[in-house]
Amino acid sequence: GSRLAAENYAITTLVGTGNTSGAADGTPGSFRNPYGIAIDSAKNLYVSDTLNNTIRKITPARVVSTLAGTAGLFGSADGAGAAARFNFPLGLAVDASGNVFVADAKNSVIRRITPAGAVTTYAGAPSQFGSADGPAASARFFLPYGVAIDGDGNLYVADSGNHTIRKITAGGVVSTLAGSAMQSGFVDGTGSAARFNSPWGISVDRSGVLFV
Repeated sequence: GSRLAAENYAITTLVGTGNTSGAADGTPGSFRNPYGIAIDSAKNLYVSDTLNNTIRKITPARVVSTLAGTAGLFGSADGAGAAARFNFPLGLAVDASGNVFVADAKNSVIRRITPAGAVTTYAGAPSQFGSADGPAASARFFLPYGVAIDGDGNLYVADSGNHTIRKITAGGVVSTLAGSAMQSGFVDGTGSAARFNSPWGISVDRSGVLFV
């Protein structure tokens, strides 16, 4: 039989102190239970700093800044930069224009942040839980955890509390791609016949195939 060649990987700490939580910007910066991470075309990293209820940005030069939200304050307010509020932000995705999409889990909404830090509610309504499909403003989610975006600008959501995978078109229409709301399980199949159990992470390849 064949043997795999051993490879050596050097692991380094990009930012943060490794033993102290906080909300400091700059270098090395500090975080409090970071969860989601995404990268844009300029190699800036974006991090959902979950327990700080903020979205952080890390430049290739390892400089940390707070793109949106204010550490220690939670809520659902839209607004510019520090004026915006999140409630347990988790998964992140970045589109080709540098807009960051956030699974704002405890608000049960999807948020959108422009490169300048302006935050809007992209789909759903804060604290209005449900599974309704339709136009983004009237659609409902329940504890969305993960998000991914394809090359056409379609956003996919691991809607954890509903046990479903949702799709938001670039035109802002929400549908349930797979699974059936509030029906958990482990079943392969097509569309609503499939079953998931609290899906979290989600990714999409260049062919549009999703991995959950």
